Amino acid sequence: MTDLKLVLFDVDGTLVDSQAAIVGAMVGAFEAVNHPLPARDVLLSIVGLSLDKAMARLAPELDLPTQTRMVEAYKDTYHQHRLQTGAESMPLYPGAMEALQALAAVPEVLLGVATGKSRRGLDALIEVHGLESYFITRQVADDHPSKPHPSMILTAMAETGVDAGQTVMIGDTEFDMAMAASAGVTGLGVSWGYHPAQALHQAQRVLDGFDELPGALDAIWRQPA
Repeated sequence: MTDLKLVLFDVDGTLVDSQAAIVGAMVGAFEAVNHPLPARDVLLSIVGLSLDKAMARLAPELDLPTQTRMVEAYKDTYHQHRLQTGAESMPLYPGAMEALQALAAVPEVLLGVATGKSRRGLDALIEVHGLESYFITRQVADDHPSKPHPSMILTAMAETGVDAGQTVMIGDTEFDMAMAASAGVTGLGVSWGYHPAQALHQAQRVLDGFDELPGALDAIWRQPA
């Protein structure tokens, strides 16, 4: 039995506000195939899904090769935008850095990421914000089925040796909370992201600020096994 605890974070909409970069990249993806662009709220509704699943949901009438072209155009546009704007395109939410620092200072708490981003995208974000030392496990879309499949969480637990009862998934979308439920871990939602709080019905609790995170985690880990 291990005393270690694992806190997994989603990235877009949870740690960083990357909606400008995401919407801009979607514009590039749809322009690449001359297809009408959905409304902004529709574009943000798929944040958290892997890009192939996102394009299939946003443009189901298009064939697979066309959707694949959109995925590549999205990646290219996102990459160029990031090179031009740096951290400005994906600022950390208020309190995010302080929350990571506080958790990292607790010896028995391990931190990780479970994100629909590519490894290239995650590595760039970590570099621009100086987060290289924080995450012991990094699960990305390149290596797993799309959320809400539990693969990311199960792999993170296997890598760290932490069991489901001591693992918490924090995210802003229904996909994050469904993934947590599928993996048998506690899900904590956040209200500042891209899905409305009422969509996070599978979360044990929805946080309104990072200042609420320590108390929420303490309450979870004090529950009898």
